Amino acid sequence: MNETETSRILMVDDNPEIREVVNILLSGEGYEVEEAADGLQALDKLSQGSFDLIILDVMMPNLGGYQTCMEIRKISNAPVLFLSARSQVEDKTLGFSSGGDDYLPKPFSYQELLSRVKALMRRYQVYQGKEQGQQELDNMEKEQKAQSVIAFSGIEIQEHQERVLQNGVELDLTDLEFAILCLLGKNRGQIFSAQHLYESVWQEPYYYGAANTVMVHIRNLRKKIEEDPKNPKLIKNVWGKGYRCE
Repeated sequence: MNETETSRILMVDDNPEIREVVNILLSGEGYEVEEAADGLQALDKLSQGSFDLIILDVMMPNLGGYQTCMEIRKISNAPVLFLSARSQVEDKTLGFSSGGDDYLPKPFSYQELLSRVKALMRRYQVYQGKEQGQQELDNMEKEQKAQSVIAFSGIEIQEHQERVLQNGVELDLTDLEFAILCLLGKNRGQIFSAQHLYESVWQEPYYYGAANTVMVHIRNLRKKIEEDPKNPKLIKNVWGKGYRCE
């Protein structure tokens, strides 16, 4: 049985644009998607019917994502996929400890979201006895793991394990350096302004002087990954625009 034939997904996010985009993406794959604007609405919908997957934002009014997940676990075993702009290790730890099954930092690619959804859905259906074939589940998990590895120019970013290898040697990066490299590496060729980088990685409003903060961390990152940090070949400055990963 194809999992999309009867699978219902609850999308919970206070941003209507994100809900709409995710709804369109998953509906296009054949899933039945319902939306909730916050945790209280999500719990109300769960009290009225069951879902096969819950996609849950972390920062929401009325009832935050972690608290909502703990309440969900009192009434449902459906997998919970957290979507959050907060991507530090402690944030992920909170997500898993509150009962979440997976954690996808924003910004994310639609292909990566779809991969996570399919993997969680398949695991849940096997657990529920709706499908047989553990080998198929293993293949899905291998595919998900492969898609979480970003490789270019001797650099290998293992996103799930939060590790970076360069020519097979593990690099010692800070959380912020890892987040910067991951964002640039996943979007190679795209120019990121200092403001875009700061707001995406630091998760704070841009302010006067933040460009210097970004510059310092880029400089420190280059010292660890570039053969010649003063003449970078991996992370380049685009004059007047920002930074780009080659």
